[in-house]
Amino acid sequence: MNLEKLTYQVCELVVKTGEFLKAEISKLNTTDIQSKGLHNYVTWVDKESERRIVEELSKLLPGSGFIAEENQALQPGDFTWVIDPLDGTTNFIHGVPLYCISIGLMHQEETILGIIYEPNLKECFYTWKSAPAYLNREIIHVSQTPLINEALFATGFPYYDYNRLDDYLAIFKHLLQNSAGARRLGSAAADLAYTACGRYDGFFEYGLSPWDVNAGGLLVKNAGGIVTDFRGTENYTFGKQIIATNNYIYTEFFKLFDAWKHELN
Repeated sequence: MNLEKLTYQVCELVVKTGEFLKAEISKLNTTDIQSKGLHNYVTWVDKESERRIVEELSKLLPGSGFIAEENQALQPGDFTWVIDPLDGTTNFIHGVPLYCISIGLMHQEETILGIIYEPNLKECFYTWKSAPAYLNREIIHVSQTPLINEALFATGFPYYDYNRLDDYLAIFKHLLQNSAGARRLGSAAADLAYTACGRYDGFFEYGLSPWDVNAGGLLVKNAGGIVTDFRGTENYTFGKQIIATNNYIYTEFFKLFDAWKHELN
């Protein structure tokens, strides 16, 4: 399999799909919005975006399986695409111009390709196994910020799992008092892409799904960063939690998660 060629083919697909998303945002109305659960929304645009992506990926890699946000009936395989057709649906619904398409490819348990596309800025972040990470054909790297008190972080707030909210807010409070700040964009895929290219020095969140983090995790690692769950293992794709930072601040930052290490949700 030529992963480089496949990556560029998927990049073409996400750019085309991004054009569809931008064209449809002005046509959206309240009757198009459905609730999947507490504070968790979906539109027909999410579903149609996913349908188009699945159809085209099936042609690019026949026989591959899928883990996709909007169609749980799809099944994984030896090669499995992990798809979020519209990460940042709440932003999309409200006309906030930050949302992404995220596509990862796993071979068995290893992620071998990752692409995140933000259509409003026309930024395509991509990488594949043993390759650098790129933004629009330029190699990117994580930041070189050496200390937490100089670092800018991104996070997302849980919208359904509040069991560990106090622990989570304690970390958030610490960063507000001891770092350059924390941002919440509303798209985990964008947060990871921005960490990979050094706009953020680190990102953390819990209550996540595989399609939120699979592609972005590989981007950060191939850009020279460190990606784990809150216990320090690499089970971030399915473990519902993620820490992604540059190499300098990871050890110091990881110490903030002591309360989580023996009880992962």
